[in-house]
This record gives sequence, C-alpha cells and structure tokens, in this order.
Amino acid sequence: MKMPNFYEVYQDQVEEQYDFGTGVSAYCSDKIEMKFNDFGEYFSSVSNSNVLSKDEIDKITYTSLVTNSNNIDRISKTIFSELPNVKFNEKIGYYSDLYIGYVKEGEFRKNGSSGGFATWILKELLTRNLIDGVVHVTATNDPKKLFKYTISRTEEELLAGAKTKYYPVEISEALKTIRDTPGKYAVIGLPSFIMELRLLCEVDPTINERIKYMVGLVCGHQKSTRFSELLAWQCGIKPGKLNFIDFRKKMSDSPASSYAIEVKGEKDGQEISVTRRMKDLYGGDWGRGIFKVRASDFTDDVMNEAADITLGDAWLPEYTKDSNGNNIIIVRNPEIAKIIRESIGDEKLVVDVVDSDKIIQSQISHYRHTQDELAYRLYKNKQKRIWFPEQRIQPSKSIPISRKMIQDIREKICLQAPGYFNKAIEKDNLDYFIKKMSHLDNSYRLVYKIERGINRISKA
Repeated sequence: MKMPNFYEVYQDQVEEQYDFGTGVSAYCSDKIEMKFNDFGEYFSSVSNSNVLSKDEIDKITYTSLVTNSNNIDRISKTIFSELPNVKFNEKIGYYSDLYIGYVKEGEFRKNGSSGGFATWILKELLTRNLIDGVVHVTATNDPKKLFKYTISRTEEELLAGAKTKYYPVEISEALKTIRDTPGKYAVIGLPSFIMELRLLCEVDPTINERIKYMVGLVCGHQKSTRFSELLAWQCGIKPGKLNFIDFRKKMSDSPASSYAIEVKGEKDGQEISVTRRMKDLYGGDWGRGIFKVRASDFTDDVMNEAADITLGDAWLPEYTKDSNGNNIIIVRNPEIAKIIRESIGDEKLVVDVVDSDKIIQSQISHYRHTQDELAYRLYKNKQKRIWFPEQRIQPSKSIPISRKMIQDIREKICLQAPGYFNKAIEKDNLDYFIKKMSHLDNSYRLVYKIERGINRISKA
C-alpha cells in the first residue's frame, strides 16, 4: 500500500482546522512558519518547496495532537500514577489534592482573572529557585499580534503577564530559547499546549530536561484574533487599531461571572481606553462560541490532565458571588502540593478542601459540550466520511434531539461567523456582521427555547 504524502495529509489537517497551531511543529523544523490564516487563527505553514527530512516529519507527526491525539491516558499514567498519595477520577484524571479558593497574600488575586493562583504558583517556583524562567503569555501592544509567549526571569516580569488571554498564541520561539539557553523552566498553557509539550518531551531530551513544571489552565475553547476585534469594535476601536485588551476586568459590584473588558487603541486619531461589561457586548455568550477555533470541538481534555497542576474558575454559586474570584485547583505534582500545603499553613492562601464531584460540578457545562456531546460531533463527521482526530470518546448519536440541534447550530456559528466578519471589515461596517449573524442567533435562541420546553414536559 502506498504511504500517504506528508504534505497532503498536513494540508488536509490545516484546511479542516484540526490543528491547534501551538507552534510545536515550527520548533521541530525551521522550514515551518507559524502564520495567521484569513480568520485570525495560527496554522503551521509548510510547502513542498521546503522539503522536510524524515526525522523532522517523524517528530512533527509524533508531537501533533492531530496525528497523535489519543495519548492523554498514557502520558498522565506514566507521569502521575506512581506518585505518593495519588488518586484517579475518570473525569479529572490523576490528582493528590483538590481545592477551591484564592491567594490571600499580595495582590495576586486583585491582578488575576479569578483567585490569582496561576501567577502565584509560578512566582513560588521562581523565588524558591526551583526554576530559572517562566514561559507565559504577555502583551505586546502590537495591533498585529496582541499577545505572545515570552520568558520571564524575575518576579516583576512575571507579574506583568497576569490574567487570562482569549487570544491565539504560539510557542515556537520560546521553545527555541529554552533549547539554546540552559536552565530550568515552567510553562503555563492550555490543554493543547501542555499535551503537545508532553509529547515533545518524549522525543526531545533537551526540552524534557529543561521544562520542569507544566501549569495547566482549564479552557472552554480557544478563540481567534477576531474575538478581540469584535469586542473592541463595539467599543469604537476598529480592527487593526486595537493595541491592548483586558478580557477579564473585575467589577466590584458584580459576581465573578459578570466581568468586563477593557480595550485600548486608536479612534479618530486619538488613543482611547474603554471599559464595557461583557454581558452588554455581542459575542459575550461563551456557549455560543463566536470565533471559536474549530479544533476546540475535537478534544476531550477538560481538566488539562497532563499538567502538574490545573487551574480554572470556580463556576459555582457559592463562589461566583464573590466578585474577586476563586480558582479550582487540581494538584498532581508532589513539589507543588508541598508548596501549597505550606502556604495554607502560613495563611498565604484561603482554600476549601473539596472532593472530585465539586470540581466536576464547577465545569459541568464544559464537560457536557467537550465530552458528553463530542460523541455526536464525531458521529456527524463519520457519517460524512470526514476524517477526524481519534479521541477517547467514541462516535455516537445517542444524545437528546434538542442537544443535537444545539450542537448543529453551534457548528454553523463556528464555521460561518469568520467569513461574515471578514466581509464586515471589508465593508467597514460592524452592523453588517451582526445582521448576517441574526438568522444564526435566532436559531440559537429557538433551539434553547425548544430544550426548555422539552425539559418542562419531561418534569410534568
């Protein structure tokens, strides 16, 4: 049997938008360049003119979640299963400690998106000399690329990178710096990044030796650059004129789930700064998934299971009422577990010890979309004979009809919104985009109305 051509296979993966665009492939070969596509999503650009060696092809194929996706169980078991005090839950993976809470010391909580744990634990690793640098995402003030992965080596540099960024980034340049600069590093990232880095560590001894800790974030789905442009345009800053965005500005008079954005950029030749509540902006409904990176719909890793510690928002009523925010914390690494336990004793942290059910409940909608209803999305592709990355979840149509309808309309929004927005930019008319989206918005509201009706009948 003839072996498939690597370039044709890779091009198919890019066209189907299964590639998360992490940048690991561009680290594996200098012949690959990370570029934004027409919809503001990173992809790995490789052409037949840039002939890759067999070693490069093997490395790229091995580290890609598209071609080597069904590895979460194997990798997490290898790393964590033999650690002391470890437990296992099918929904959250391996863990030793589970908490919900916030950082009390300093201004980590104030300056963070939720409880301040991400920046705080990275600071602890740095100041305890367990690492020499932190690989994290920082602002650039460049309208063409608002955020990028950088390496911070001081606490001051680290603090400047606090908060969640709903914006595409890639990690190739940071990985090259790690390769060329001896030292110990910690990386923070979304599930796709952490998994591809774990795979890279298996085939790259230098990266494996130098990356000592991986801090994982819970991610509902990744966004394209168009998401920030849509929000900013509604604040008066047109695409191409946005210099900075804070996606998670806390509002003291609101629960943690009701936050604002702050945007800075140019309007009519003047630099302006605007703050608006997310709920008042079109696109702020996370479930609708406007400008979702399509690859996010083909993963089943909710809790970043390969990370040494996973952090997310505590989306539970008893915690969201606090506008300052709280984290869920899933600890797997013994050294990190020790730091947290010591800091609880020193009253640097305020946390509740919780069970796995509480952690799962905090992300219940995320589980429903990413795992329970992934089966239907895979089933649809299978029926259409469209190739898709292998997952732990198997294709199935066994979900309620109302949920099938919701998945169908979410897919249409994901696929059609980017084209409408590009046309709106061409016309310099935001209203064009909102008008073109109206039929999808009406359908989205209708299917949820139908679901509520079905639920009422079933309970009667």
